Amino acid sequence: MLVEQIYTGCLAQAAYYIESKGEAAIIDPLRDIDAYLQKAKTNNATIKYIFETHFHADFVSGHLDLAKATGASIVYGPTAKPGFEAITAKDNQEFILGDITVRLLHTPGHTMESCCYLLIDENGAQRMLFSGDTLFLGDVGRPDLAQKAANMTQEELAGLLYDSLQTKIMPLSDDIIVYPAHGAGSACGKNMSKDTSDTLGHQKATNYALRKGITRTEFIQEVLTGLTKPPQYFPLNVMLNKQGYENVGEVIKKGTTPLSVAEVAQLSKDNSIMLLDARKPQDFAAGHIPGAINIGINGDFAPWVGTIIEDINQKIVLITDATVSEVVARLARVGYDHCIGYLDGGMNAWVAAGKPVQKVESITADELATRLETHPVAFLLDVRRQSEYDSEHVIGAENIPLNYINDNKTDWDRDATYYVHCAAGYRSMIFISLMQAKGYNNFIDVQGGFKAIKESSRLNTSHYVEPITML
Repeated sequence: MLVEQIYTGCLAQAAYYIESKGEAAIIDPLRDIDAYLQKAKTNNATIKYIFETHFHADFVSGHLDLAKATGASIVYGPTAKPGFEAITAKDNQEFILGDITVRLLHTPGHTMESCCYLLIDENGAQRMLFSGDTLFLGDVGRPDLAQKAANMTQEELAGLLYDSLQTKIMPLSDDIIVYPAHGAGSACGKNMSKDTSDTLGHQKATNYALRKGITRTEFIQEVLTGLTKPPQYFPLNVMLNKQGYENVGEVIKKGTTPLSVAEVAQLSKDNSIMLLDARKPQDFAAGHIPGAINIGINGDFAPWVGTIIEDINQKIVLITDATVSEVVARLARVGYDHCIGYLDGGMNAWVAAGKPVQKVESITADELATRLETHPVAFLLDVRRQSEYDSEHVIGAENIPLNYINDNKTDWDRDATYYVHCAAGYRSMIFISLMQAKGYNNFIDVQGGFKAIKESSRLNTSHYVEPITML
């Protein structure tokens, strides 16, 4: 028996490869399926099943392309109604994979079709629980994402989640290994552990949601505390996962079309097309195409694309110094399939052609302190999440969370000076690029963000408070 976790850091997502006697299964695959196909080929194994724990909201799954490539059956839990051929399994239904058995446990609450998969080895011993978004390490799946689809309140879904945990998870043996679908950084839970596997016994002892004696009322109150509005792209990804999508190979082929400087210059005049600059924040600051938006590939690229770009059908032209196919694949992971190409030669070609370049002023934390001493009427904006700001912030800074930037209709004072920081400099550049694209040129970046400000010790900060949520 072989079990391998395939973890993707930028999405904080875990897929799983399971194999026994030449038969394999993939649990919660990403859309770019080559890694699964290659692993099965290397092991001379046949992928027999694609097990989905639920209709994912934070990424587009690879179930359809993987099924077409292998002939494997797609499996969902009870109540699922996919718009394609799949097995809608019954609670406790078992699937044979070589010498092992995979048992589906229906665990509604995060969504109505949510389920976990219990792996039973060749000796009949229950060994592993692939818990999807039902149970995370240190947390559980948020029960507010499926309210409209289920015609239920978040309180009702939280109650169902409590029942699922108490009747399906808690009776299992303490030595079972829990393999969740997500880790710290995912917006599918509010405060997950950085660990990616654990024993169920340890989770029973440390996870608030599995606390001994916790009542249904207490659970509902605690699991809902600290939740914030989910990212706007979540329901759009659910729709793609339910109804289907274009083949990812075709998406990548289209997105990796090289475009000349002249072509990009012409396309930049089209308001329906977005110039997405995926370079590092400081490279963007040093010079970029006017109107381009910066979301760096070296950060949480895909989730921030989904948060910032409101229209999942947005046409995109890429500016990047990374491997273009990788950037396009990451866009496709969250359903942004309409990249029409990239600037051939990158910014070097743009500059060499004498095209206009825009810059962002970026200063150190010490320079910020000096400027605020001499110009105290300037504004300091903290674009971290509210939970980060509430935990610790610069006294006098205003919190404008980047994750709600599309809800913020503020008309900024064009005569004022705004200094912008996040945690380390990634999100502040996204924010400033959005402001520049709207015609504001009075936003200045603070290099290194709050971390650098703390280290400089020249600005007063609030006392640290342990956050109750990472949302």
